[in-house]
Amino acid sequence: MCLAIPGQIVRLLDDEGQYAVVDVSGVRRTINIGLLREDGVKPDDWVLIHVGFAMSKISGEQAMDQLRLLEMLGEASVALEEVSGYDFAERAESTNDRQARSAERSE
Repeated sequence: MCLAIPGQIVRLLDDEGQYAVVDVSGVRRTINIGLLREDGVKPDDWVLIHVGFAMSKISGEQAMDQLRLLEMLGEASVALEEVSGYDFAERAESTNDRQARSAERSE
């Protein structure tokens, strides 16, 4: 089953708006938010996540409804397993390293 899992943005990881840390039912993971750059994603926003990519912004109410639905369908544990399976942390770190090197060269 394909799941779209709601997660709340905890912090943005790079200036390019490519990566963020999200909280999904207490599990924190780095995800790719590049598809939502034009939407202006910021900490405390809720997003729907699929295979490590934020696909759309949603309201807090919609996020709670989705979490309740996953629980009712018995899919909450599957959702958490999916979340634990992806992590863009290494890519976010290399993006930050590139930005730092670029800033040093321009000084």
